[in-house]
Amino acid sequence: MKEITILSGKGGAGKTTVTAALASLATNAVFCDNDVDAADLHLIFKPEILETHKFSSGSIATINQDACTNCGLCETSCRFDAIHSNSDGYPEVNPFQCEGCRLCERICPAEAITTHENFNNHWFVSETRFGALVHAKMGPGEENSGKLVSRIREKAREIAIKTKADIIINDGPPGIGCSAISSITGTNLVLLVIEPTISGLHDAKRLIELVHSFKIPMLALINKYDINTDSTAEVEEYLKQNEIEIIGRVPFDTKMVDSMVHEQSIVEFSPRSKASEELKQSWNLIARSLEYYQ
Repeated sequence: MKEITILSGKGGAGKTTVTAALASLATNAVFCDNDVDAADLHLIFKPEILETHKFSSGSIATINQDACTNCGLCETSCRFDAIHSNSDGYPEVNPFQCEGCRLCERICPAEAITTHENFNNHWFVSETRFGALVHAKMGPGEENSGKLVSRIREKAREIAIKTKADIIINDGPPGIGCSAISSITGTNLVLLVIEPTISGLHDAKRLIELVHSFKIPMLALINKYDINTDSTAEVEEYLKQNEIEIIGRVPFDTKMVDSMVHEQSIVEFSPRSKASEELKQSWNLIARSLEYYQ
């Protein structure tokens, strides 16, 4: 069983669109949406949820108003400015600012404050027309995205082993944050989806540096390569200098948007389009490359 993670240096490069296209071409695969902060692979996969699990997003403090003496110590001591007086004049915790450090709980003379785990994140095991999908949903401003990615990847591996799948395909998050690092760790191959723009190349450079630090093999696919041929040439030159093989150049195609509106991959929606043909060839090269990576 091999595992590939599809990443991009920035949002909007086409990473999820490419992932959905590859899902249409892969056989005996398990899928995992690692973009837990803004998951959207399910919009195309249309999953039937089989399991729902809670996941801790850290700790949060609450104040028992009946026990509170309104001494104000918690409000003046909170370095995160998470405690403010409500309309009745009593302190109240803002859940979006509370870091769960428990200082207010420890110093409250009336013992009116308690800290508890906040389960505002959820992850799911689903069935789709492409195969099993493990995905997640984080609450606004919640923490532990890296840990959540590690958990759903672990579950995807369990499913892959149980079903004797040949490959796990991870739709990774954009950027180089905690969730991206958790998506890279332990994968066999990274596919970089890059668009030929100044920001696209700039952010891809940071991601390439991160992936190289993990010593993980990397391939590249240039999406919308024909929107700016000068920028494409610059991207190709940079990839060549860093010995990253380009396995596909997908043209700009309005059918890509149409396919998403119809909740389909481009390969399903328009199998004979130039974009689909290029992605088919790219998948063949990816499958061939995975045979050499342990």
